[in-house]
Amino acid sequence: MKKGILIFLVIILLLAGIGYGVYYIGTNIASKKITDDLSAELHNSGQLEEVRAYIENDPDLQRYVEEARQADRAALPFTTKEEATRVLIRKVGVTDLLEMQSRVERGKASHQEIINELESSLTEDELLALKVIAYKELYE
Repeated sequence: MKKGILIFLVIILLLAGIGYGVYYIGTNIASKKITDDLSAELHNSGQLEEVRAYIENDPDLQRYVEEARQADRAALPFTTKEEATRVLIRKVGVTDLLEMQSRVERGKASHQEIINELESSLTEDELLALKVIAYKELYE
């Protein structure tokens, strides 16, 4: 009886470890693929310059860029795209992120509405870390 319970617990622990590993590795692979594809698309299509011009002409977005530029990067909760992806998936959820993307693409939501939604789900430090990552992608 005790041996059966022990075997059951070992199997449960192994499955939990495998599940965590798949989640961790999966989010790294997914975020790398998504960001690499997006970066390549922006560079190849010339849209990167359009995005930069859009940011430079929007005072709200300019404030975000300036905040990211001046941030103390050592104090941020995460600094990589992979870590950012895990935090967004955990705190916002894949479904909500895809729904936000869809609304923006269809013109049903402004950038401010999306920022407000993210602000309600993330801490100030997490938002700042996202701003710094976006700044690095656009300007460095």
